Amino acid sequence: MTEYTFRETTAEARTQSVPLSHLSLELGHLYMEDFEAGPARLRRHFERVRPYADAVHADTTAQAGGKRPRISTCFLIDDYFTRFSTPADVVPVLLAEAERAGLSIDYLARESGCAEADKVPLAQSVANRLVESPPPGSYGLRPPVAQSGWLANGERTPAVRGQAMKTAAAWQPPRETAARRHSVFMDVELWDDTKEGHRTWSCPLLAAVWQLARLGLLRNEGEAVFVPRARQTGELPREWNELAPLIQLTANAPAFSAYRTCSVLPSRFLPVEHAVRVILDQTDVHPGALRQVVERSAREHTKVPDSVADRVSYVFYAGL
Repeated sequence: MTEYTFRETTAEARTQSVPLSHLSLELGHLYMEDFEAGPARLRRHFERVRPYADAVHADTTAQAGGKRPRISTCFLIDDYFTRFSTPADVVPVLLAEAERAGLSIDYLARESGCAEADKVPLAQSVANRLVESPPPGSYGLRPPVAQSGWLANGERTPAVRGQAMKTAAAWQPPRETAARRHSVFMDVELWDDTKEGHRTWSCPLLAAVWQLARLGLLRNEGEAVFVPRARQTGELPREWNELAPLIQLTANAPAFSAYRTCSVLPSRFLPVEHAVRVILDQTDVHPGALRQVVERSAREHTKVPDSVADRVSYVFYAGL
């Protein structure tokens, strides 16, 4: 007797796969004032980055057991909070100074693309996947992150309200949920809204989107998003919105997304990147994308941490 198994097609959601390198190496993320300072500032940045980038390459090769690892490089331009100059003026100088320091940028991204790319609201979709970790002993007194726009890595200091004829409750310190003896408490602002209803996403949330994109873990209804486009020949556009969110600059470069990421950044980014870890630790990442990484890394005999936040690493150098 033949047995048949019936399944609803909606129960088998398709998850598009993306190519993966072993490491995505970020060669910088600078602000408007860094570009306004001119080529000399960019030159100093890449000169500082070069020895660390070499060290990361050497370490990744050693971890690969003698095999040649796939390492792609990227650079993020902040065009979200302040628009400055034009791609036609900025990008050639940026690439020239990187090359002068002996570095090659495979992929160039716009930070505004982390908010929305190809009409997909990436920042909002990540915000929708936040699952707060309730601190031990908490009673749900604080509003949810979707309402407050704030995400903490523990229990905030309780509000103290004195009432007539009653003794005010004693002050209590905040507590980190995963503290190791002493707490390092952080409360992260994810967005703010104007009276007109316009929302501005915070730098930590956009940076969390950037890390998830580099780890190949972003999907929209199962489809890959923030996909690199080949650089077009001819002059670059005069407006940032006319530049693709993510451009592949180097032909035949290793894949943009990778099992792990490493970012070489000025030390002023350390607080932001600490906040990124808080966000990643409480993000319900697309399960299909996670499963694909697990299966492919196993086939390649490449160890990938279970925690998404632990797949992200940094090298911070003293200011320019």
